[in-house]
Parts: sequence; C-alpha cells; structure tokens
Amino acid sequence: MSIGIIKTGGKQYKIKEGDVLNIEKIGAKKDSKVDFEDLLTGKKINASVLQEEVKGEKIRIFKFRRKVRYRRTLGHRQKYSQIKIEKIV
Repeated sequence: MSIGIIKTGGKQYKIKEGDVLNIEKIGAKKDSKVDFEDLLTGKKINASVLQEEVKGEKIRIFKFRRKVRYRRTLGHRQKYSQIKIEKIV
C-alpha cells in the first residue's frame, strides 16, 4: 500500500488509499472526482468528494478590555469538504 503527501488549503496531509479526510472547503460537487499531486514523488492522486460541506466544531472567541466594561463573544465554525482517496498512481 502506497502513501503520499498532498497539499490543499495551506495544509499538508499524509494519506493512503481508502482514507477519508476533511479538508478545507473546495468548490467541488458531491460525487465528483478531484485530482491532487504528491509533493514527494509527483504521483497523481485520485479522490472523490463524499460531502460538499461538513461543519467543524464551534470555536468561541472572547474579547475583553479591562476597566471599560468591554466584553464580546464571537463564534466560528469552519466549513470542510469530505473526500475519499481512491487511488495513487
């Protein structure tokens, strides 16, 4: 079984055939095919999109300034695309 390293969304992922990953959201539709290139060997990596949009866990941001009664709470949920690695050729 071969492994590879792909880069997408400013991050690198170590993958092998059959892996299911949540990567930064890409503009691909469900059940479409996506190609990546291995960073080390230059091999082509075929993947299919399982879900267009998956939401990550919620992150709370709390801003505070002392002595002036300034308090703000913000939240954020990152959107991901779920892909499955089909083949490394």
